[in-house]
Amino acid sequence: MRKATLAFIFILVAMDILALGITIPVLPKLVERFMGGDTASAAEVFGVFGTAWSVMQFIAMPLVGMLSDRFGRRPVILISCLGLGLDYFFMALAPTLGWLFVGRLISGATAASISTAFAYIADVTPAEKRAAAFGMMGAAFGVGFVIGPALGGVLGGIDPRLPFWVAGGMATLNAAYGLFVLPESLPKEKRATSFNWKRANPLGSLKLLRSHHELFGLASVLFLMNLAHMVLPSVAVLYMGYRYGWGEMAVGLVLAGVGVCSMIVQGGLIKPVVKRFGERKAMAFGLLCGTVGFVIYGVAPTGMLFLAAVPIMALWGFAGPAAQALMTKHVGESEQGQLQGATASLTSIAGIFGPGLFTLTFAAMITTFPGAPFIVAGALLLVAAGVGWIATRPRGSAGLP
Repeated sequence: MRKATLAFIFILVAMDILALGITIPVLPKLVERFMGGDTASAAEVFGVFGTAWSVMQFIAMPLVGMLSDRFGRRPVILISCLGLGLDYFFMALAPTLGWLFVGRLISGATAASISTAFAYIADVTPAEKRAAAFGMMGAAFGVGFVIGPALGGVLGGIDPRLPFWVAGGMATLNAAYGLFVLPESLPKEKRATSFNWKRANPLGSLKLLRSHHELFGLASVLFLMNLAHMVLPSVAVLYMGYRYGWGEMAVGLVLAGVGVCSMIVQGGLIKPVVKRFGERKAMAFGLLCGTVGFVIYGVAPTGMLFLAAVPIMALWGFAGPAAQALMTKHVGESEQGQLQGATASLTSIAGIFGPGLFTLTFAAMITTFPGAPFIVAGALLLVAAGVGWIATRPRGSAGLP
């Protein structure tokens, strides 16, 4: 395989995340404008948007994976890129809230192709080099989430629909580039001979977590973490605008700063910290830092105090990789892929319930305590820390290791 293939997959993921990040600062504000400026009502509606997007992801991920197994990675990736681009154009032109919602549903389905990009990497990369290749994909996520919100905030300050046009252009250019550069990675003789609906069942992979007792506690930790994380895409933009008066540009720059801090932690600090203290302590420390960060977000009376919590919140980034590393130790080599599918399903399930939980809390408490959703998220992480500490305690030990 040419080096250009891996470079394209990196660009694919980075551009898709960049396009997604561009819309983050402006989509809630666009919903708010359709609601006549009513922030509480906009929060409730945006919660429905978030839940619907996650439902589409939950349904589409295994379907897209099966399609790529049956017909190859290349057509699935290219069609998804083109569909995502056309959908962003559709949302840029959406005349009503209903049409914007339809566009959000479509984007949830087309964005599920990122999992196919990871399958492509597994096809073309030797086993001993896959960890580095997957790490490169993590860097692509970081690039997208740092540059995207900042660019979206700047573009949204000009016109709230402009970020959708730019995101659509990026996705369609991605598809055009891939049409000429990207070869097929899955030979016909290795493809599935038929479409298996049982394998496309989004709940099927969760059976692994029930079959291994040691995984249940850690799976609960990941679910609670993902559920708590949903407060950020669900209400953070509306919260910052309502409480601190920040517009699209300011919100985009804040989100970019969050991304930079997260990249520093996940790119430079995780390895030495885990090596020094171990996965268990790193996970607990990260969850407790996330709890503190969310509490400060919720009670911060000024924007400056809110910003001061950003680096504390970034330390939460220790928890996810540590928990996943612990989980991989409890399954065999032949179950690692199924484990990753199960954790992806947990993320989708959290995405289904999280937006409604946090947006309804925000709408109900907006006049008395608008930071309530962040306190709820902090409480979820505190519970996760306790569950994780108990679940990872060595068997036969009554005390602390």
